[in-house]
Amino acid sequence: MWFTALAPLIWGSTYLVTTELLPADRPLLAATVRALPAGLVLLLFVRKLPRGAWRWRAVVLAVLNIGAFFPLLFLSAYRLPGGVSAIVAALQPFVAAGLGYPLLRLVPNPRMLAAGIVGLGGVTLVVLRATATIDGVGLAAGAAGTLIMATGTVLGRRWGAPPEGLFALTSWQLAIGGALLLPVTLAFEGLPAALTGRNVLGFGYLSVFGAILAYSLWFRGVTRLQPTQVSMLGLLSPVMAATLGWIVLDQALGGWQLVGAALALGAVGVGALSPARPRRPAVALLD
Repeated sequence: MWFTALAPLIWGSTYLVTTELLPADRPLLAATVRALPAGLVLLLFVRKLPRGAWRWRAVVLAVLNIGAFFPLLFLSAYRLPGGVSAIVAALQPFVAAGLGYPLLRLVPNPRMLAAGIVGLGGVTLVVLRATATIDGVGLAAGAAGTLIMATGTVLGRRWGAPPEGLFALTSWQLAIGGALLLPVTLAFEGLPAALTGRNVLGFGYLSVFGAILAYSLWFRGVTRLQPTQVSMLGLLSPVMAATLGWIVLDQALGGWQLVGAALALGAVGVGALSPARPRRPAVALLD
């Protein structure tokens, strides 16, 4: 579980990197560069392609976790204040809990749901600003991304890991998702005339750390932990984002924000250690 927790901590830096290092207003380009090079590098390393049912499963997971989620994530990051975007993303544990009931026959643990509510309140205290403005497109993108990522998490837990291993699963998703994004990016955004050194540094960080490392750890957790446990770890991302804003951008953290951080971290600990219960099967009346 603790290795899985490193993934949202790394992703907490996405907003900072997007606003400070990447070219402005290019969510499709950011999504493509984050996914495709990392997927191809991992694919060359594992040298294994999906077989059998995993041919279509890999495509479904790639579309959900990469091809659809990445553009929505960056669109939200470009158009919303980091706090508002983080609060929308923090709803993922509740979405995963709702999807886990029909798809995995799991009944959410009441302690986990209570921890999720406390954690959401903590995240709100950490990142919400009174001056935050709401962009409708950014808000819709964040909400859609939360739903899509939760669906991918639940399906990943339902299907488990392929015989080829977790690195192969990660490479398939990043490569397929990036390949699907490439023509869309070229058609709607095109390529920038030039890239600065800061742009290259930002893209490199998102590809190596935000994709290869973080998603390898995340998919490892998805196949071993229950969806609500994995989703609860996502509350670490906005806390990390606020911490980086304090350290790098000199954004002051007030007393209520520190209280919110403590609540969010406590909720992660309680919720991640409170697995859902299998739903009891109906009693057969006739043999």
